[in-house]
Amino acid sequence: MMTKLEKFFHGNGLKIVAGLMAVAIWLGVSGERREQTFERAFEVPVALVGVRQDVVVMTPIQDVVNVRLRGPVSALRSLSSQNLEVTVDMRDSKPGVERFVIRPHALNLPPTVELLSVSPATLTFRVEARRNKEVPIRPYLVGQLPPGYMYEASEVRVEPKMALVSGPTSSIREFDAVFTERIVLSGRTSSFRQTVGVVSDVPLVKVVEPAAVVVDVVVYPPAPLALPDGSDAATRAPGGSE
Repeated sequence: MMTKLEKFFHGNGLKIVAGLMAVAIWLGVSGERREQTFERAFEVPVALVGVRQDVVVMTPIQDVVNVRLRGPVSALRSLSSQNLEVTVDMRDSKPGVERFVIRPHALNLPPTVELLSVSPATLTFRVEARRNKEVPIRPYLVGQLPPGYMYEASEVRVEPKMALVSGPTSSIREFDAVFTERIVLSGRTSSFRQTVGVVSDVPLVKVVEPAAVVVDVVVYPPAPLALPDGSDAATRAPGGSE
């Protein structure tokens, strides 16, 4: 048979558990309410998300925005400039000028923290359509061959000859060539072949392909010295006479 105490707990056990949970929740909430509220300023980095492949953001991205937050001291202490971030959704951006108002949800703040102010409150970006174009690849030769040696620019061969580049419409329109990385002529006394990378010197214009090319440079040795009698010093036998 069950004792009176056992009967009491058997009939009221769920009620007791529910009551204890309610007290714990009340204590937690009231503790938060009693906790001192602070205000604090942060420098928060800006991140663009969802930028499509067919557009280019022309405006330099703002590094940080200044935000002022208010909330319980424990919540503010858990935040820092490293775990806060303003995300700007660019998925629906179109060519032209885009303006984004920074809302609290862009910072993903805890429920107990309130956003008081943002500076700047609006971010503005100029967006252009992305275009592709084929342009010639030009060798970038630097330095000088040793005295007497020479090469003909017309005989410097690049393979492949053309590159596919991609960039904003305004930049691609006048873009007419890309260059190889440096090819050093200093000290060269014979023809040579070199594999070098291909680079663009215009910001926001990138080389899609090829990543590298093969460059052949034909180097000519010094011309033979002519003797007073008109013969070639290189072909006369040493010590010989007519």
